[in-house]
Amino acid sequence: MALQLIKTADGSHSFYHEALDETYHSRHGAIQEAMHVFIKMGLEELPEKKTIDLLEIGFGTGLNAWLTALKVLGKDRWVDYVGVEAYPITLEEVRSLNYQHFSDSEDEKLLFTKIHEIPWEKKGAIHPHFSLTKRKQAFHEIADVNAFDLIYFDAFGPRVQPELWSEEIFTKMFKALKSEGMLVTYSAKGDVRRAMLKVGFKVEK
Repeated sequence: MALQLIKTADGSHSFYHEALDETYHSRHGAIQEAMHVFIKMGLEELPEKKTIDLLEIGFGTGLNAWLTALKVLGKDRWVDYVGVEAYPITLEEVRSLNYQHFSDSEDEKLLFTKIHEIPWEKKGAIHPHFSLTKRKQAFHEIADVNAFDLIYFDAFGPRVQPELWSEEIFTKMFKALKSEGMLVTYSAKGDVRRAMLKVGFKVEK
């Protein structure tokens, strides 16, 4: 997998996947996108939930996991985070990323390192309010039922991998969510919205 390190418009890094001609994050800003789509429109939309079971589809660089861990650090909230990724990046690629430069806290920087040091397939505590399980798994293999309050759907875009945005995958997502669960994603493409609606989601843009 040939990955090229790039700097996005807010100064934060991402990777460009040469074979797919696709970036891991928006070129307008990796951290900016993650904060808006997944933290603001996802995590912060569940204010009444003190304990959150969270699934991320496309663990990628671990940026969403780190920002989520920071958001609940020292707060009266607990997140049990499951990140699914079929093709994990290497530790060498992790070390090339500059996300830690966006925090002045050494403790916060250390959390990003811990997220990537935890072995795959084993649950570990990142801090007292955030636990993480990283699963190396293809999305079509996901079989969780009634397990999650929130899903971060952060797969590569429908332009390059339309099969990840299909009714089959969204059926799995719908089944994986608890009855009042929510899925957030960055794509507002018509085909994506129609696939979500067809499997039972209520869709808001």
